Amino acid sequence: MPTDNSGSLYAAREPIFPRRVSGFFRTFKWWIMAVTLGIYYLTPWIRWDRGPNLPDQAVLVDMAGRRFYFFWIEIWPHEFYFVAGLLIMAGLGLFLFTSAMGRVWCGYTCPQTVWTDLFILVERWIEGDRNARVRLWKAPWSARKWRLRITKWVAWLLIGMATGGAWVFYFTDAPTLARDLLAFDAHPIAYTTIAILTATTFVFGGLAREQVCIYMCPWPRIQAAMVDEDTITVAYRDWRGEPRGKHRKAENTDHLGDCIDCNACVNVCPMGIDIRDGQQMACITCALCIDACDDVMGKIGKERGLIDYLALTDETLEREGKPPKPVFKHILRPRTILYASLWSLIGALLVFGLFIRAEIDVTVAPIRNPQFVTLSDGSVRNAYDIRLRNKHGDDRPFRISVVGDPALRISLEGTIYENVTVTANETLLQRAYVIAPQGSDPVDRHRTEIRFWVEDMVSGERVHQDSIYIGRGQ
Repeated sequence: MPTDNSGSLYAAREPIFPRRVSGFFRTFKWWIMAVTLGIYYLTPWIRWDRGPNLPDQAVLVDMAGRRFYFFWIEIWPHEFYFVAGLLIMAGLGLFLFTSAMGRVWCGYTCPQTVWTDLFILVERWIEGDRNARVRLWKAPWSARKWRLRITKWVAWLLIGMATGGAWVFYFTDAPTLARDLLAFDAHPIAYTTIAILTATTFVFGGLAREQVCIYMCPWPRIQAAMVDEDTITVAYRDWRGEPRGKHRKAENTDHLGDCIDCNACVNVCPMGIDIRDGQQMACITCALCIDACDDVMGKIGKERGLIDYLALTDETLEREGKPPKPVFKHILRPRTILYASLWSLIGALLVFGLFIRAEIDVTVAPIRNPQFVTLSDGSVRNAYDIRLRNKHGDDRPFRISVVGDPALRISLEGTIYENVTVTANETLLQRAYVIAPQGSDPVDRHRTEIRFWVEDMVSGERVHQDSIYIGRGQ
Protein backbone atom coordinates (compact mmCIF):
# COMPACT_ATOMS: atom_id res chain seq x y z
CA MET A 1 0.00 0.00 0.00
CA PRO A 2 1.57 3.32 -0.99
CA THR A 3 2.57 5.64 1.83
CA ASP A 4 3.59 8.67 -0.22
CA ASN A 5 1.68 11.69 1.10
CA SER A 6 3.25 14.23 -1.25
CA GLY A 7 0.10 14.50 -3.37
CA SER A 8 -1.91 16.55 -0.86
CA LEU A 9 -5.44 17.49 -1.88
CA TYR A 10 -5.16 20.78 0.02
CA ALA A 11 -4.16 23.83 -1.97
CA ALA A 12 -2.98 26.87 -0.07
CA ARG A 13 -4.87 30.08 -0.79
CA GLU A 14 -3.31 32.31 -3.38
CA PRO A 15 -3.86 35.92 -2.25
CA ILE A 16 -5.72 38.16 -4.67
CA PHE A 17 -4.57 41.73 -5.27
CA PRO A 18 -7.20 43.48 -7.42
CA ARG A 19 -5.92 46.34 -9.55
CA ARG A 20 -7.50 49.75 -9.31
CA VAL A 21 -10.00 50.46 -12.08
CA SER A 22 -12.20 53.38 -13.01
CA GLY A 23 -15.44 53.45 -14.92
CA PHE A 24 -19.20 53.57 -14.59
CA PHE A 25 -19.62 50.42 -12.49
CA ARG A 26 -16.68 51.21 -10.20
CA THR A 27 -18.13 54.68 -9.56
CA PHE A 28 -21.56 53.17 -9.00
CA LYS A 29 -20.09 50.77 -6.43
CA TRP A 30 -18.34 53.65 -4.65
CA TRP A 31 -21.66 55.45 -4.32
CA ILE A 32 -23.39 52.33 -3.02
CA MET A 33 -20.61 51.76 -0.50
CA ALA A 34 -20.80 55.36 0.73
CA VAL A 35 -24.60 55.29 1.04
CA THR A 36 -24.88 51.88 2.71
CA LEU A 37 -22.05 52.49 5.17
CA GLY A 38 -23.42 55.96 5.88
CA ILE A 39 -26.84 54.50 6.67
CA TYR A 40 -25.33 51.80 8.86
CA TYR A 41 -23.04 54.06 10.88
CA LEU A 42 -25.29 57.15 11.18
CA THR A 43 -28.80 55.72 11.64
CA PRO A 44 -28.50 55.08 15.43
CA TRP A 45 -27.77 58.78 15.95
CA ILE A 46 -30.96 60.03 14.29
CA ARG A 47 -33.47 61.36 16.82
CA TRP A 48 -37.26 61.04 16.65
CA ASP A 49 -39.60 62.69 19.17
CA ARG A 50 -42.24 60.20 20.35
CA GLY A 51 -43.36 62.12 23.39
CA PRO A 52 -42.79 61.49 27.10
CA ASN A 53 -41.80 58.09 28.49
CA LEU A 54 -40.63 56.84 25.09
CA PRO A 55 -37.12 56.67 23.59
CA ASP A 56 -36.20 59.36 21.07
CA GLN A 57 -33.92 57.18 18.94
CA ALA A 58 -35.35 56.85 15.44
CA VAL A 59 -34.34 53.20 14.94
CA LEU A 60 -34.09 51.13 18.09
CA VAL A 61 -34.42 47.46 19.01
CA ASP A 62 -35.45 47.92 22.64
CA MET A 63 -34.81 44.52 24.18
CA ALA A 64 -35.63 45.69 27.71
CA GLY A 65 -38.91 47.25 26.64
CA ARG A 66 -39.58 44.41 24.18
CA ARG A 67 -40.28 46.70 21.28
CA PHE A 68 -38.85 47.72 17.92
CA TYR A 69 -38.98 51.37 16.90
CA PHE A 70 -38.58 52.57 13.34
CA PHE A 71 -39.25 56.29 13.12
CA TRP A 72 -43.05 56.58 13.56
CA ILE A 73 -43.62 52.80 13.57
CA GLU A 74 -43.66 50.85 16.84
CA ILE A 75 -43.67 47.04 16.77
CA TRP A 76 -44.65 45.05 19.87
CA PRO A 77 -43.70 41.40 20.49
CA HIS A 78 -47.20 40.16 19.57
CA GLU A 79 -46.82 41.99 16.23
CA PHE A 80 -43.76 40.02 15.18
CA TYR A 81 -45.61 39.08 12.01
CA PHE A 82 -44.53 42.49 10.66
CA VAL A 83 -40.89 41.49 11.07
CA ALA A 84 -41.64 38.08 9.53
CA GLY A 85 -43.32 39.84 6.61
CA LEU A 86 -40.27 42.04 6.07
CA LEU A 87 -38.00 38.98 6.08
CA ILE A 88 -40.23 37.29 3.51
CA MET A 89 -40.12 40.45 1.38
CA ALA A 90 -36.32 40.48 1.64
CA GLY A 91 -36.17 36.87 0.45
CA LEU A 92 -38.57 37.50 -2.44
CA GLY A 93 -36.64 40.64 -3.34
CA LEU A 94 -33.44 38.61 -3.49
CA PHE A 95 -35.16 36.05 -5.72
CA LEU A 96 -36.53 38.84 -7.94
CA PHE A 97 -33.23 40.65 -8.47
CA THR A 98 -31.29 37.41 -8.94
CA SER A 99 -33.70 36.08 -11.57
CA ALA A 100 -33.62 39.41 -13.39
CA MET A 101 -29.98 40.54 -13.05
CA GLY A 102 -28.00 37.67 -11.56
CA ARG A 103 -26.00 38.19 -8.37
CA VAL A 104 -26.43 41.97 -8.19
CA TRP A 105 -26.93 41.68 -4.43
CA CYS A 106 -23.57 39.94 -4.07
CA GLY A 107 -21.77 42.36 -6.37
CA TYR A 108 -23.08 45.64 -5.02
CA THR A 109 -24.85 45.56 -1.62
CA CYS A 110 -23.86 42.42 0.27
CA PRO A 111 -22.12 43.47 3.52
CA GLN A 112 -19.23 41.15 2.73
CA THR A 113 -18.71 42.91 -0.61
CA VAL A 114 -19.10 46.41 0.83
CA TRP A 115 -16.65 45.90 3.69
CA THR A 116 -14.18 44.00 1.50
CA ASP A 117 -14.22 46.92 -0.96
CA LEU A 118 -13.50 49.27 1.94
CA PHE A 119 -10.66 47.09 3.24
CA ILE A 120 -9.11 46.82 -0.24
CA LEU A 121 -9.35 50.60 -0.60
CA VAL A 122 -7.46 51.07 2.69
CA GLU A 123 -4.92 48.45 1.63
CA ARG A 124 -4.36 50.27 -1.66
CA TRP A 125 -3.89 53.61 0.10
CA ILE A 126 -1.24 52.16 2.41
CA GLU A 127 0.58 49.56 0.28
CA GLY A 128 -0.01 50.82 -3.26
CA ASP A 129 -1.79 49.38 -6.28
CA ARG A 130 -1.67 45.78 -7.50
CA ASN A 131 1.97 45.56 -8.61
CA ALA A 132 3.25 47.21 -5.44
CA ARG A 133 1.19 44.89 -3.25
CA VAL A 134 2.35 41.82 -5.14
CA ARG A 135 6.00 42.87 -4.71
CA LEU A 136 5.42 43.55 -1.02
CA TRP A 137 3.79 40.12 -0.57
CA LYS A 138 6.75 38.34 -2.16
CA ALA A 139 9.40 40.45 -0.45
CA PRO A 140 11.14 39.14 2.70
CA TRP A 141 10.08 40.61 6.00
CA SER A 142 11.74 43.93 6.67
CA ALA A 143 11.14 47.04 8.76
CA ARG A 144 9.23 48.65 5.89
CA LYS A 145 7.07 45.59 5.33
CA TRP A 146 6.26 45.35 9.03
CA ARG A 147 5.45 49.07 9.15
CA LEU A 148 3.05 48.88 6.19
CA ARG A 149 1.39 45.69 7.42
CA ILE A 150 0.89 46.96 10.97
CA THR A 151 -0.46 50.27 9.66
CA LYS A 152 -2.94 48.40 7.45
CA TRP A 153 -3.99 46.05 10.23
CA VAL A 154 -4.55 48.93 12.65
CA ALA A 155 -6.73 50.70 10.07
CA TRP A 156 -8.70 47.49 9.51
CA LEU A 157 -9.05 47.05 13.27
CA LEU A 158 -10.45 50.56 13.64
CA ILE A 159 -12.99 49.89 10.89
CA GLY A 160 -13.96 46.65 12.62
CA MET A 161 -14.39 48.44 15.94
CA ALA A 162 -16.56 51.09 14.31
CA THR A 163 -18.62 48.31 12.75
CA GLY A 164 -19.18 46.50 16.03
CA GLY A 165 -19.76 49.76 17.87
CA ALA A 166 -22.42 50.87 15.40
CA TRP A 167 -24.21 47.53 15.75
CA VAL A 168 -24.65 47.74 19.54
CA PHE A 169 -25.98 51.31 19.20
CA TYR A 170 -29.08 49.88 17.53
CA PHE A 171 -30.03 48.11 20.78
CA THR A 172 -29.88 50.97 23.28
CA ASP A 173 -29.69 54.75 23.33
CA ALA A 174 -26.62 55.54 21.22
CA PRO A 175 -25.31 58.71 22.99
CA THR A 176 -25.74 57.13 26.43
CA LEU A 177 -24.01 53.91 25.40
CA ALA A 178 -21.19 55.83 23.74
CA ARG A 179 -20.48 57.69 26.99
CA ASP A 180 -20.63 54.45 28.96
CA LEU A 181 -18.28 52.72 26.54
CA LEU A 182 -15.71 55.52 26.74
CA ALA A 183 -15.97 55.55 30.53
CA PHE A 184 -15.63 51.74 30.63
CA ASP A 185 -18.98 51.64 32.42
CA ALA A 186 -21.02 49.79 29.79
CA HIS A 187 -22.44 46.31 30.24
CA PRO A 188 -19.96 43.49 29.49
CA ILE A 189 -22.29 42.23 26.76
CA ALA A 190 -21.69 45.46 24.83
CA TYR A 191 -17.91 45.04 24.96
CA THR A 192 -18.19 41.35 24.08
CA THR A 193 -20.42 42.07 21.07
CA ILE A 194 -18.10 44.79 19.80
CA ALA A 195 -15.09 42.49 20.20
CA ILE A 196 -16.76 39.64 18.29
CA LEU A 197 -17.92 41.89 15.44
CA THR A 198 -14.53 43.60 15.30
CA ALA A 199 -12.80 40.25 14.93
CA THR A 200 -15.24 38.89 12.34
CA THR A 201 -15.12 42.10 10.28
CA PHE A 202 -11.31 42.06 10.38
CA VAL A 203 -11.08 38.41 9.35
CA PHE A 204 -13.89 38.34 6.77
CA GLY A 205 -13.17 41.68 5.10
CA GLY A 206 -9.40 41.74 5.45
CA LEU A 207 -8.13 38.15 5.43
CA ALA A 208 -10.78 35.73 4.12
CA ARG A 209 -12.39 38.00 1.51
CA GLU A 210 -13.38 35.94 -1.51
CA GLN A 211 -13.25 32.70 0.49
CA VAL A 212 -16.33 33.83 2.43
CA CYS A 213 -18.27 34.08 -0.84
CA ILE A 214 -16.94 30.81 -2.27
CA TYR A 215 -16.89 28.50 0.74
CA MET A 216 -19.08 30.02 3.47
CA CYS A 217 -22.00 31.69 1.70
CA PRO A 218 -24.79 29.33 0.55
CA TRP A 219 -26.20 31.74 -2.03
CA PRO A 220 -23.81 30.83 -4.91
CA ARG A 221 -25.14 27.28 -4.69
CA ILE A 222 -28.79 28.35 -4.49
CA GLN A 223 -28.74 30.97 -7.23
CA ALA A 224 -28.81 28.36 -10.00
CA ALA A 225 -32.47 27.76 -9.16
CA MET A 226 -33.21 31.47 -9.61
CA VAL A 227 -31.58 32.13 -12.97
CA ASP A 228 -32.38 30.97 -16.49
CA GLU A 229 -31.32 31.76 -20.04
CA ASP A 230 -33.05 35.17 -19.90
CA THR A 231 -31.26 36.35 -16.75
CA ILE A 232 -29.01 39.30 -17.47
CA THR A 233 -25.56 38.75 -16.02
CA VAL A 234 -21.91 39.61 -16.67
CA ALA A 235 -20.55 37.59 -19.59
CA TYR A 236 -17.79 37.55 -22.19
CA ARG A 237 -18.69 37.71 -25.88
CA ASP A 238 -16.37 34.93 -26.96
CA TRP A 239 -17.82 34.93 -30.49
CA ARG A 240 -16.38 38.39 -30.85
CA GLY A 241 -13.23 38.10 -28.75
CA GLU A 242 -11.84 34.74 -29.91
CA PRO A 243 -9.30 33.75 -30.95
CA ARG A 244 -7.54 36.10 -28.57
CA GLY A 245 -4.02 37.37 -29.11
CA LYS A 246 -1.76 40.40 -29.18
CA HIS A 247 -2.58 42.89 -31.91
CA ARG A 248 0.90 43.87 -33.09
CA LYS A 249 1.11 46.31 -35.96
CA ALA A 250 3.91 44.42 -37.71
CA GLU A 251 1.86 41.23 -37.90
CA ASN A 252 -1.31 40.23 -39.69
CA THR A 253 -4.01 40.15 -37.00
CA ASP A 254 -7.08 39.85 -39.18
CA HIS A 255 -7.68 36.31 -37.95
CA LEU A 256 -7.74 37.40 -34.29
CA GLY A 257 -10.72 38.46 -32.26
CA ASP A 258 -11.05 41.68 -30.31
CA CYS A 259 -9.57 40.25 -27.09
CA ILE A 260 -5.89 41.11 -26.89
CA ASP A 261 -5.33 38.78 -23.89
CA CYS A 262 -4.16 41.66 -21.67
CA ASN A 263 -5.68 40.05 -18.54
CA ALA A 264 -7.04 43.42 -17.41
CA CYS A 265 -10.36 41.74 -16.57
CA VAL A 266 -8.55 39.16 -14.43
CA ASN A 267 -6.36 41.70 -12.61
CA VAL A 268 -9.30 43.80 -11.41
CA CYS A 269 -11.47 40.86 -10.30
CA PRO A 270 -11.81 40.71 -6.48
CA MET A 271 -12.61 37.00 -6.78
CA GLY A 272 -9.54 36.21 -8.86
CA ILE A 273 -11.43 34.53 -11.71
CA ASP A 274 -11.26 34.87 -15.49
CA ILE A 275 -14.70 35.82 -16.81
CA ARG A 276 -13.61 34.59 -20.24
CA ASP A 277 -13.87 31.03 -18.93
CA GLY A 278 -17.65 31.39 -18.78
CA GLN A 279 -20.15 31.51 -15.93
CA GLN A 280 -18.61 30.48 -12.61
CA MET A 281 -19.90 30.03 -9.10
CA ALA A 282 -17.27 32.45 -7.77
CA CYS A 283 -18.42 35.34 -9.98
CA ILE A 284 -20.33 37.94 -7.96
CA THR A 285 -21.17 40.07 -11.06
CA CYS A 286 -19.50 43.16 -9.63
CA ALA A 287 -18.92 44.30 -13.25
CA LEU A 288 -15.43 45.64 -12.60
CA CYS A 289 -14.21 43.48 -15.48
CA ILE A 290 -16.57 45.43 -17.74
CA ASP A 291 -14.91 48.72 -16.77
CA ALA A 292 -11.44 47.24 -17.27
CA CYS A 293 -12.24 45.74 -20.68
CA ASP A 294 -14.08 48.84 -21.91
CA ASP A 295 -11.03 50.94 -21.00
CA VAL A 296 -8.75 48.66 -23.02
CA MET A 297 -11.15 48.53 -25.97
CA GLY A 298 -11.27 52.31 -26.02
CA LYS A 299 -7.50 52.55 -26.08
CA ILE A 300 -7.08 50.15 -29.03
CA GLY A 301 -9.99 51.60 -30.98
CA LYS A 302 -12.34 48.63 -30.64
CA GLU A 303 -16.02 48.64 -29.83
CA ARG A 304 -16.81 48.51 -26.12
CA GLY A 305 -18.91 45.74 -24.64
CA LEU A 306 -16.65 42.74 -25.20
CA ILE A 307 -17.47 41.97 -21.58
CA ASP A 308 -20.91 43.21 -20.68
CA TYR A 309 -24.26 42.51 -19.04
CA LEU A 310 -26.16 40.16 -21.34
CA ALA A 311 -28.39 37.10 -21.32
CA LEU A 312 -27.69 33.68 -22.79
CA THR A 313 -30.59 34.08 -25.19
CA ASP A 314 -28.78 37.02 -26.74
CA GLU A 315 -25.81 34.82 -27.69
CA THR A 316 -27.62 33.07 -30.53
CA LEU A 317 -28.97 36.34 -31.89
CA GLU A 318 -25.61 38.10 -31.79
CA ARG A 319 -23.81 35.16 -33.38
CA GLU A 320 -26.26 35.49 -36.27
CA GLY A 321 -25.60 39.21 -36.49
CA LYS A 322 -28.99 40.18 -35.04
CA PRO A 323 -29.50 42.75 -32.26
CA PRO A 324 -30.17 41.42 -28.74
CA LYS A 325 -33.62 41.52 -27.21
CA PRO A 326 -34.59 44.71 -25.35
CA VAL A 327 -33.73 44.68 -21.67
CA PHE A 328 -37.36 44.89 -20.55
CA LYS A 329 -38.16 41.62 -22.33
CA HIS A 330 -35.50 39.89 -20.26
CA ILE A 331 -36.76 41.42 -17.03
CA LEU A 332 -40.52 41.16 -17.61
CA ARG A 333 -41.12 37.43 -17.81
CA PRO A 334 -43.35 35.03 -15.81
CA ARG A 335 -40.76 34.27 -13.11
CA THR A 336 -39.95 37.90 -12.32
CA ILE A 337 -43.58 38.99 -12.58
CA LEU A 338 -44.55 36.30 -10.06
CA TYR A 339 -41.82 37.37 -7.61
CA ALA A 340 -42.70 41.05 -8.03
CA SER A 341 -46.40 40.35 -7.53
CA LEU A 342 -45.83 38.35 -4.34
CA TRP A 343 -43.43 40.99 -3.06
CA SER A 344 -45.93 43.78 -3.73
CA LEU A 345 -48.81 41.82 -2.20
CA ILE A 346 -46.96 41.19 1.05
CA GLY A 347 -45.81 44.80 1.19
CA ALA A 348 -49.37 46.05 0.65
CA LEU A 349 -50.69 43.74 3.39
CA LEU A 350 -48.04 44.99 5.83
CA VAL A 351 -48.88 48.62 5.09
CA PHE A 352 -52.60 47.86 5.46
CA GLY A 353 -51.90 46.11 8.76
CA LEU A 354 -50.00 49.16 10.05
CA PHE A 355 -52.88 51.49 9.27
CA ILE A 356 -55.60 49.35 10.87
CA ARG A 357 -53.72 48.76 14.12
CA ALA A 358 -55.48 50.00 17.24
CA GLU A 359 -53.61 51.99 19.89
CA ILE A 360 -55.04 49.65 22.53
CA ASP A 361 -54.97 45.90 22.41
CA VAL A 362 -57.13 43.44 24.32
CA THR A 363 -57.22 39.66 24.69
CA VAL A 364 -59.77 37.70 26.71
CA ALA A 365 -59.07 34.26 28.17
CA PRO A 366 -62.02 32.49 29.88
CA ILE A 367 -61.22 30.67 33.12
CA ARG A 368 -62.79 27.21 32.71
CA ASN A 369 -61.67 25.47 35.88
CA PRO A 370 -64.42 25.56 37.04
CA GLN A 371 -66.58 26.62 34.10
CA PHE A 372 -68.87 28.64 36.37
CA VAL A 373 -69.54 29.34 40.06
CA THR A 374 -72.99 29.49 41.64
CA LEU A 375 -73.12 32.28 44.21
CA SER A 376 -75.16 32.30 47.46
CA ASP A 377 -78.01 34.28 45.87
CA GLY A 378 -78.30 31.74 43.01
CA SER A 379 -76.60 33.91 40.40
CA VAL A 380 -73.98 32.31 38.15
CA ARG A 381 -70.54 33.80 37.68
CA ASN A 382 -67.95 33.23 34.93
CA ALA A 383 -64.35 34.39 35.30
CA TYR A 384 -62.13 35.86 32.57
CA ASP A 385 -58.57 37.13 32.38
CA ILE A 386 -58.47 40.31 30.30
CA ARG A 387 -55.06 41.47 29.12
CA LEU A 388 -55.00 45.18 28.27
CA ARG A 389 -52.07 46.73 26.42
CA ASN A 390 -51.71 50.52 26.42
CA LYS A 391 -49.61 51.64 23.43
CA HIS A 392 -49.74 55.32 24.36
CA GLY A 393 -46.95 57.27 26.00
CA ASP A 394 -49.11 58.24 29.00
CA ASP A 395 -51.26 56.42 31.54
CA ARG A 396 -54.76 55.80 30.26
CA PRO A 397 -58.05 54.89 32.00
CA PHE A 398 -60.03 52.17 30.22
CA ARG A 399 -63.68 51.27 30.70
CA ILE A 400 -64.58 47.58 30.36
CA SER A 401 -68.14 46.53 29.57
CA VAL A 402 -69.91 43.40 28.32
CA VAL A 403 -72.86 42.95 25.95
CA GLY A 404 -74.73 39.88 24.76
CA ASP A 405 -77.74 39.74 27.10
CA PRO A 406 -79.35 42.53 29.13
CA ALA A 407 -79.19 40.42 32.31
CA LEU A 408 -75.39 40.19 32.30
CA ARG A 409 -73.27 42.50 34.41
CA ILE A 410 -69.53 42.78 34.84
CA SER A 411 -67.38 43.13 37.95
CA LEU A 412 -63.64 43.83 38.00
CA GLU A 413 -61.44 42.31 40.66
CA GLY A 414 -59.82 44.87 42.93
CA THR A 415 -62.21 47.73 42.16
CA ILE A 416 -65.90 48.56 42.50
CA TYR A 417 -65.81 50.50 39.24
CA GLU A 418 -65.75 49.38 35.60
CA ASN A 419 -62.66 51.46 34.92
CA VAL A 420 -58.99 50.48 35.24
CA THR A 421 -55.84 52.50 34.58
CA VAL A 422 -53.08 51.00 32.47
CA THR A 423 -49.57 52.40 32.77
CA ALA A 424 -48.03 53.98 29.66
CA ASN A 425 -46.59 51.41 27.24
CA GLU A 426 -47.39 48.58 29.62
CA THR A 427 -49.70 45.56 29.80
CA LEU A 428 -52.22 44.96 32.59
CA LEU A 429 -53.74 41.56 33.42
CA GLN A 430 -57.18 42.17 34.89
CA ARG A 431 -59.47 39.47 36.32
CA ALA A 432 -63.11 40.15 35.38
CA TYR A 433 -66.34 38.40 36.42
CA VAL A 434 -69.49 38.23 34.32
CA ILE A 435 -72.56 37.51 36.45
CA ALA A 436 -76.11 36.56 35.49
CA PRO A 437 -78.94 36.57 38.11
CA GLN A 438 -80.85 33.41 38.96
CA GLY A 439 -83.66 32.65 36.53
CA SER A 440 -82.20 34.72 33.66
CA ASP A 441 -81.74 33.32 30.18
CA PRO A 442 -77.91 33.12 30.34
CA VAL A 443 -78.18 30.94 33.48
CA ASP A 444 -80.72 28.61 31.92
CA ARG A 445 -78.84 28.29 28.64
CA HIS A 446 -75.58 26.38 28.29
CA ARG A 447 -73.78 28.94 26.11
CA THR A 448 -74.33 32.62 25.47
CA GLU A 449 -72.21 34.59 23.06
CA ILE A 450 -70.89 37.78 24.66
CA ARG A 451 -68.64 40.64 23.61
CA PHE A 452 -66.23 42.57 25.82
CA TRP A 453 -65.80 46.23 24.93
CA VAL A 454 -62.76 48.25 26.04
CA GLU A 455 -62.98 52.03 25.66
CA ASP A 456 -60.13 54.52 26.00
CA MET A 457 -61.64 57.19 28.24
CA VAL A 458 -59.24 59.85 26.86
CA SER A 459 -59.41 59.33 23.10
CA GLY A 460 -62.76 57.52 22.95
CA GLU A 461 -61.24 54.70 20.88
CA ARG A 462 -62.98 51.34 21.36
CA VAL A 463 -61.93 47.76 20.70
CA HIS A 464 -63.76 44.50 21.38
CA GLN A 465 -63.14 40.81 21.92
CA ASP A 466 -65.75 38.05 21.63
CA SER A 467 -66.11 35.20 24.12
CA ILE A 468 -68.65 32.72 25.59
CA TYR A 469 -70.63 32.78 28.83
CA ILE A 470 -71.36 29.34 30.28
CA GLY A 471 -74.63 28.74 32.18
CA ARG A 472 -76.20 25.75 33.96
CA GLY A 473 -78.32 24.69 31.02
CA GLN A 474 -77.56 21.53 29.03
